[in-house]
Amino acid sequence: MRHTWRWFGPKDRVSIDDMLQAGVQGVVSALHHVPTGTVWSPEEIARRQAELAVMADGAPSGLKWEVVESLPVSEAIKTQTGDWRTHVANWITSMRHLKDAGIEVICYNFMPVLDWTRTDLAWRRPNGARCMRFDFTDFAAFDIHILQRRGAAEDFPQEIREEAARRFAAMDDARREELAGNVVFGLPGAAEHFSLNDVRALLESYAPVTDAVLRRHFHDFLEQVVPVAQEIGVRLCCHPDDPPFGLLGLPRVMSTEADCAERMAAVDLPANGITLCSGSLGARPDNDLPGMMERLGDRVHFLHLRNVRRDSDAIRGSFFEDEHLGGQTDMVALVAAVLREEAKRRAAGRADATIPMRPDHGQDILDDIGRGGQPGYPAIGRLKGLAELRGVELALSHGARP
Repeated sequence: MRHTWRWFGPKDRVSIDDMLQAGVQGVVSALHHVPTGTVWSPEEIARRQAELAVMADGAPSGLKWEVVESLPVSEAIKTQTGDWRTHVANWITSMRHLKDAGIEVICYNFMPVLDWTRTDLAWRRPNGARCMRFDFTDFAAFDIHILQRRGAAEDFPQEIREEAARRFAAMDDARREELAGNVVFGLPGAAEHFSLNDVRALLESYAPVTDAVLRRHFHDFLEQVVPVAQEIGVRLCCHPDDPPFGLLGLPRVMSTEADCAERMAAVDLPANGITLCSGSLGARPDNDLPGMMERLGDRVHFLHLRNVRRDSDAIRGSFFEDEHLGGQTDMVALVAAVLREEAKRRAAGRADATIPMRPDHGQDILDDIGRGGQPGYPAIGRLKGLAELRGVELALSHGARP
């Protein structure tokens, strides 16, 4: 695996120097300041490459921008409304510009409205560490009583509705505001920061978009972008839904192994791949991550390795982001499956035999606490995760390579 690290640009509290000291080999980044639906210009791409090429003292870092996360797909594309065709054309132009700059792996997602959802961004663990958590009952309290989405109550079991009502009644205004802010925080570093009114309007725009409609729109998008990616030598990798079950009455189309396989089959070209995110997919008990790597590995172009612990075996339920080797996904088995896939690729002479991986998220520990970094993206917590994953990889591959 190639050890990469997500960086949000010059405003990121985790510096280039920090990444180097963590032993990072490559950088995952994006142009979060460029409005969704517009073109990523060669000048903006070059500026980001230059920013990560130097250390604080001006010395060369030796690091390169190797993976894009994310080149955003606009809501217009997902709903096929407004200027969606122009947005697709701009997405393709941006992809060409990235390839011209030497970047060949592009991660994106097709999640409606919010790129991920949590109810707590700094949940305290017994040892004092902080992590992100999704509490299903707290989310119900938000959906039914704060957002007041039409029909929300019918989407939750009776016992969850009753407990959500009790929790909401016990919340003061500050807690209600905090919960709402956590839920709509979305993808860290994203250009949009939604208010509740924004969310309500976006939800209304999805009223006619069922699961089947979103699948069709996704396939329409793939039919336009994948052949170009294949032609120019870019690997596209869709990120799964996070969490991988329905929320806010919105459709979900990348939550299971069957979903991933269907999206890849829609345009059956090597460039059309997936990002295997063990944390997102691991929030469902019916997703077998090592098995998914074995069966889908040929088209896994990017890896997010993190772990979650679920409160129950329900498909829709609460979970928190555990230590990288501490959750319910067998991370050793998953890394072993990755190494087997890489060995197959080397034997076949594939240029992409080494799969880029980043230690996804991490708990805030030690000096991370109070640092004010992006939620889920601490320096020390991710360093710990990377060190553990690197150790597993080294142990499993010891003596296996010439």
